[in-house]
Amino acid sequence: MSCNCGCSSENNATPAQGLQITTREQATPLTNQTEIKISGMTCGHCVASVTEELKELSGVQNVDVLLDAQGISTATVTSTEKLSESSIREAIDEAGYTVEAINA
Repeated sequence: MSCNCGCSSENNATPAQGLQITTREQATPLTNQTEIKISGMTCGHCVASVTEELKELSGVQNVDVLLDAQGISTATVTSTEKLSESSIREAIDEAGYTVEAINA
């Protein structure tokens, strides 16, 4: 009897002889999502400024901003590590806006 690897029972070998087969689960990267409520944003330039500052934080993979020009805008940050509240506040302050709330 022969399999696709070319071994055969004729040479007294079994296909798995001497081999240990192990499986491993696909590694899923851990991600964190942080929602930030921000006031003072009124246009696309505001969105770009906030996005740029947040992307500079360590571990940030993605930033999505939902602009509410007459209220509180929402930034959703996806990162490989938990972001500190102080670093988030510093980044938003650097962009010139105010953090109203942070939900991790």
